[in-house]
Amino acid sequence: MNDSQPDNTGLSRREFLGRSVKAGVAVAAAGGVGAWLVGRADRDVGDEVVRLGDYAAAGMAGRMSIAEGTDRATMLRRSLDAIGGLSAYIQRGQRVLIKVNAAFATAPSQGATSNPDLVAELVRLCLRVGAKDVIVTDNPINDPANCFRLSGIGAAAAGAGAKVVLPKDSYFRPTTVEGGRLIRNWPLLYEPLEGVDRVIGVAPVKDHFRSGASMTMKNWYGLLGGRRNQFHQQIHNTIKELAMMVSPTLVVLDGVQTMTRNGPTGGSPADLKDTRRLVVSTDQVAADAYGATQLLGLSLDDLPYLAKAAEAGVGTTDYQSLKPVAVSVT
Repeated sequence: MNDSQPDNTGLSRREFLGRSVKAGVAVAAAGGVGAWLVGRADRDVGDEVVRLGDYAAAGMAGRMSIAEGTDRATMLRRSLDAIGGLSAYIQRGQRVLIKVNAAFATAPSQGATSNPDLVAELVRLCLRVGAKDVIVTDNPINDPANCFRLSGIGAAAAGAGAKVVLPKDSYFRPTTVEGGRLIRNWPLLYEPLEGVDRVIGVAPVKDHFRSGASMTMKNWYGLLGGRRNQFHQQIHNTIKELAMMVSPTLVVLDGVQTMTRNGPTGGSPADLKDTRRLVVSTDQVAADAYGATQLLGLSLDDLPYLAKAAEAGVGTTDYQSLKPVAVSVT
């Protein structure tokens, strides 16, 4: 989801950085996050290969809710209540990581990044059920400080009580996806994930010129470092392996507005369609299958990574088999 995009704000880099400092968004690890993220040659990330754990909550597999409305915060609360309540997924004292899509230095109105109000509400809810810490992170290809600032995610998450962690060189460790062919000994943004008990992905529904669509599974792309643009040559197998790499507690798919064309960056209100849906699920494949077919108007065959992930045992493309709970927010 974190594809490169030129700065479209009309500001120079120096002006951007100056305004970032003045904005005073409370973020951690803001230093050392510049050009090494973009197209750097393979780097020495050490000898220890790390793998992510299974962050699923016991006994909560196969849950899904679909809310209709426009108020994201209320839709999120109602959707979580419909599948057992957030306290069924996060126990008191646990540490939670929220993986957002902060890929681009664009305003929330463009729909290219996770909605800041939605992220803030999720942070508040996690803390309300007793989470010890809530970490919000992503590894944008555009300058991370600007992406978190202009998307509104940094200020919203920090204001709700989260620790916003921006990537820097020392935060990466090599990872290999078990059973994968592509993601092998590859830099993973591991520091914010270390010691975390629960992982939640929050992603918008978007058209994507390479993969066909960008949703919850492709959102994990933002955990990779290095020259990750080479994965675009085998994008569907890459997304399958990303889904194999992360077994999340929940995914939140934001289709209140859907970017139906010119994705993943968009840039015009005409690129967005009011689709009035928010999906919360323990099954990332099912969530994306719903987003593809019901919000983007695609078929399952249009997105080969869905079937590939299902065949790998990540989830199901038959979202209806989960008997999703319908929620209406007026």
